[in-house]
Amino acid sequence: MKLSHVMLGAASALAISTAVYAEDKITVVSWGGAYTKSQVEAYHKPWIAKTGNQIVSEDYNGGLAEIKAQVEAGNVTWDIVDVEYSDAIRGCDEGLLEEIDPSILPAGADGTPAMDDFIEGAVTDCAVSNIVWSTIFAYDTTKVSGVEGISDFFDLDKFPGKRGIRKNPKANLEMALMADGVPAAEVYDMLETDEGVDRAFAKLDTIKDSVVWWEAGAQPPQLLADGEVLMTTAYNGRIFNAAAGEGQPFEVNWDGQILDFDLWVIPKGSPNKEAAMDFLTFSTETEQLAAQASWIAYGPARKSSGALVGLYNDGKTEMAPHMPTAADNLGNALVNNFEFWADNQDELNERFAAWLAQ
Repeated sequence: MKLSHVMLGAASALAISTAVYAEDKITVVSWGGAYTKSQVEAYHKPWIAKTGNQIVSEDYNGGLAEIKAQVEAGNVTWDIVDVEYSDAIRGCDEGLLEEIDPSILPAGADGTPAMDDFIEGAVTDCAVSNIVWSTIFAYDTTKVSGVEGISDFFDLDKFPGKRGIRKNPKANLEMALMADGVPAAEVYDMLETDEGVDRAFAKLDTIKDSVVWWEAGAQPPQLLADGEVLMTTAYNGRIFNAAAGEGQPFEVNWDGQILDFDLWVIPKGSPNKEAAMDFLTFSTETEQLAAQASWIAYGPARKSSGALVGLYNDGKTEMAPHMPTAADNLGNALVNNFEFWADNQDELNERFAAWLAQ
């Protein structure tokens, strides 16, 4: 074969391989709204610029149902999904998720090995955390004043009006017990008993007739803005975005906050597993996690990111005080017990659905 033919063939092969690489496309699934925007700015755009790959962004409201349906049907269309911790644990246990070798995770920007750099518990067999967030309650300061803590959220006599609550038992049961006087350190011990679960539902009963239920994270700030509720539970970053980004007169009350991780997982059988893994490692590097914190008030899952967290993208608002993990916000905080929910979620979901139907 002539050398020119060999070179032409090699050039053609290179062109084809480059074209294939450049056309890699992954579907990234997350929670929408201000949260997905923070990921688009901090993760998606830089990764696309670095690799030449493409991203299809889809929204969902959480849970494993869609991942399970895709995996069991052998028709996986999602490549990487942002999930809550208990779903990461359950999905891994049920064989719905790809395992992740922690050795692929790069060291922190300060040289700290990845497994020492991530917050304890942030990396599991099938998932890698990107943020620490919390469920809080919030209100419009032009309509409410004198709110002290979580017990006020349940006090319709002192603060008459509608309450917004996520249509899910998670966080609601914990907040109900804390509002009923149970110390944060004893909440999960209480929920391990039938009496404790009954007590939580009894507390929810006291406001049930005044509840407006929400499912998507974008809804609580809209409910407040529209005056449909006086107070609402919400994801802290959504309220921060409405206040700092949109000028809404909303205030977060951190009493009784439920701290949580969100993590990336890759559904078993992802059609673009290699590219998805590359996106996962890129998006959980020190710099990317710190960059996300300039778009929304969620704490980075890496310790080395903390020093890089500065101002909100408005160029003037310091982000550190708005993080769930800020010292002033941890006075009566509860860390979500992921194992409790992984073990009890199905049963409590059924109990919650039956309670709603009563």
